[in-house]
Amino acid sequence: MGVLSNLRGLRGSSTTTTTQESLPITDGVSSVAKKKWSNLMPLVVALVVIAEIAFLGRLDMAKNAALVDSWADLFHRSPPQEDLLDSWGVNNRISESESCEDWLEKEDAVVYSRDFEKEPVYVSGAEKEWKSCSVECQFGFNPSRAPDAAFGSPQQAGTASVLRSMESAQYYSENNLDEARRRGYNVIMTTSLSSDVPVGYFSWAEYDIMAPVQPKTENALAAAFISNCGARNFRLQALEGLEKSNVKIDSYGGCHRNRDGRVDKVQALKHYKFSLAFENSNEEDYVTEKFFQSLVAGSVPVVVGAPNIQDFAPSPGSILHIREIGDIEPIAKKMKYLAENPDAYNQSLRWKYEGPSDSFKALVDMAAVHSSCRLCIHLATMIREKEEKSPGFKKRPCQCTSGLETVHHVYVRERGAFELKSIFLRSGNITLQALESAVLSKFNFSKHVPIWKQERPESIRGGNELKVYRIYPVGITQRQALYTFRFKGDADLQSHVESNPCAKFEVIFV
Repeated sequence: MGVLSNLRGLRGSSTTTTTQESLPITDGVSSVAKKKWSNLMPLVVALVVIAEIAFLGRLDMAKNAALVDSWADLFHRSPPQEDLLDSWGVNNRISESESCEDWLEKEDAVVYSRDFEKEPVYVSGAEKEWKSCSVECQFGFNPSRAPDAAFGSPQQAGTASVLRSMESAQYYSENNLDEARRRGYNVIMTTSLSSDVPVGYFSWAEYDIMAPVQPKTENALAAAFISNCGARNFRLQALEGLEKSNVKIDSYGGCHRNRDGRVDKVQALKHYKFSLAFENSNEEDYVTEKFFQSLVAGSVPVVVGAPNIQDFAPSPGSILHIREIGDIEPIAKKMKYLAENPDAYNQSLRWKYEGPSDSFKALVDMAAVHSSCRLCIHLATMIREKEEKSPGFKKRPCQCTSGLETVHHVYVRERGAFELKSIFLRSGNITLQALESAVLSKFNFSKHVPIWKQERPESIRGGNELKVYRIYPVGITQRQALYTFRFKGDADLQSHVESNPCAKFEVIFV
């Protein structure tokens, strides 16, 4: 302002001088001069202001350029203070040199009150049955500490009651999920995929499911190993109905026996085109070794049992299902047709050569983590969720807004693992594709090896490329995760992320 101030001083001085001097001019002449000066004044001021700006620019051009940039940053990059408040009311202001992702990693970090490496999950009433687990577990009896869980019900306060059984609920009513809850069980482990921790008969380690197919040398179309002739379904009627429909069956069990039962079951089944995998009850997800031994043998299973048995099929068309008595005759015709048409029959076993479906692999892969380990993971997850809901738990921002964009911090783990990994979704791109891409990037970057890799037969392990089968919220059942849950679209996913701060997901790789 130096030039402008000097000008104002000069104008004041000139006016004073003119007033003091006694010049011999008339009032008319003086008025004309003043009018001319008044008319020129705006132009003079404008020229002086322009000159001053130019002068300042020459003095500190770099400084003024930086000032302009900083104002541009304020309007175009830095969000207003109120825009940075998250769902908790926490001010999410970050430094200019820090990304939202880095800031969230720091601010959302939590030290839980319990470190499961130093204080393992303790389950009373059983022995350790696995090689390794992603969370430390202690099974057995330890009088020096209270258990987190114990088998049997009810338990003392603070100890979860666990029901574990692989029997049908039609024979053991307490295995029914609703009945088990009424009896006070907190954690249910049954063959139902709707259990908290399912315990199925399927396993890559226990069954050589991909064993090669052997020549079908037996004259009978099918083999049966049925000893309980008083089962609570129609399996005996189904056996009799197939025989009446001229399907020749070799029976090795106690029911309708016509062959010596002192044989290796799987080895015997390998030489039959069909195997009667008849369960003792028709219950959802109750699929026992009868079915999986048929798959090992390369004999097409003819099933009486779980109404959802197709969920367990290694590929479409690989099994035959007698749902009710009225299906017996049509299934008999189908068996005879396949037996007489090698190409059609071989299609039923095509999965043995090309590999089973992704849905089958996703189901059986679950057993790559022992059910006892999965119990510990479930309990540890429950313990942390309870702590997160406690009044004294640290409130995390879970999101960061910069400009017009919000970054959401979410977490993901592979099914069968415990610890969660950070991923980030941006408000302008919260889509199913973006979620899958973020998950793959995170796990590929760490060269992640799927948990099932060593359990699966080598022929279907695949390469090192990860393939996502399902991504779903932590806490839903395996039945939901595998068969019924889907985000209805990008808007549904966005709603879930926005309404569940620091949302947690599990991923199933195949």
